[in-house]
Amino acid sequence: MLAETVCSAASAAGLGIAAVTAYRKRFLSATRIAAYSLVPVALVMTGIVGWVSGIVFKPTVWAGFGLLGIAWGLFSITRFVERRRVGGDGKEREVTGARGTDAIAPAASAPSLGAGRRAAAQPQPKAKGKSGEDFSDIEAILKKHGI
Repeated sequence: MLAETVCSAASAAGLGIAAVTAYRKRFLSATRIAAYSLVPVALVMTGIVGWVSGIVFKPTVWAGFGLLGIAWGLFSITRFVERRRVGGDGKEREVTGARGTDAIAPAASAPSLGAGRRAAAQPQPKAKGKSGEDFSDIEAILKKHGI
């Protein structure tokens, strides 16, 4: 009787901690804590001491096995999600959206490929007649702002 009370209290405390963890948006940890906290009640419900004699006729025993199955399923799900989120090298993978790995600005990374260095080393020829127009535009902007 005392063992059942202690196990029930431990399970209730564990479920409370799981609820607080879920409130803090740490759902994988909360699910794992909930699984751990269901194990003592499941073991009490299975009746480890007398389970051989009355396993077939006690519905609480089968409910306990059901809770053990739920706990095992929760463990399995969290391990699967954790392995999927973390790569084989131990580093966390980034989750990509429906577009895949498309860059936001694909042309922005083109100079880092090496062609940009060669292009920067060779000066570009200036277009004739354009430089006067460019300065006149800049002068108009400066005059507009009072500079």
